[in-house]
Amino acid sequence: MEEALHDVPLYREFIGLGDGVSRLPDETTILRFRHLLEAHGLAADMLRLVNDILQARGLLLRTGTAVDATLIAAPSSTKNASGKRDPEMKQTRKGKQWYFGMKAHIGVDADSGLVHTVVGAPANVNDLNVAGALLHGDEKIAYGDAGYQGVHKRPEAAGPDWQVAMRPGKRKLLNPFLEHDDIALRREQFKASVRAKVEHPFRVLKRQFGFTKVRYRGLVKNTAQIVTLFALGNLWMARRQLMGAPG
Repeated sequence: MEEALHDVPLYREFIGLGDGVSRLPDETTILRFRHLLEAHGLAADMLRLVNDILQARGLLLRTGTAVDATLIAAPSSTKNASGKRDPEMKQTRKGKQWYFGMKAHIGVDADSGLVHTVVGAPANVNDLNVAGALLHGDEKIAYGDAGYQGVHKRPEAAGPDWQVAMRPGKRKLLNPFLEHDDIALRREQFKASVRAKVEHPFRVLKRQFGFTKVRYRGLVKNTAQIVTLFALGNLWMARRQLMGAPG
């Protein structure tokens, strides 16, 4: 970051330093600032402030929520100062492949696809255990993939009308030529179209921002960075509306 501030005038302009090279923060100052954000949980406040701006512009409706999670890899090597892998990162299996790292669980606005809640957890934590924490409390309906089957029975996830995807094996048995099954298929297609909006923030996180592997050790540090990136991701996804909206 220190090098980027020296080399890229646009970055200096963005943080309000202009061409004042003598005032540019060095690596230590930037590191202390990051630790300050982590210590006071300010990343969540940044996301909240961004969303307040988006809601004021009519871009965040908050009547429905879609939830999902994505795996973020962590270095599995023990060639470091401690000689051990990060103890807060865990191993999990997805399909036939094993992953080591953490999960970023998010709740997004079902209409716009903008992220309103982020929870970081070890990779082996079941999605159901985090679902309730991804609700903001005002939604009337919530969507989840088949991994959230049974979420409506969780007291912490009570409130919205949960629309959870049918398990793939059960869906394959539906016959589109039967009226009842055809209605069920159409309902599943609609659920999938809403849940697809959850994938957009993940794409921004991993493709636009290149965040495919954690940068630090520990959940707190990495979750703070992920929350910040989702806040920036919301601005990136809403950039056209924001630039065209009256200021």
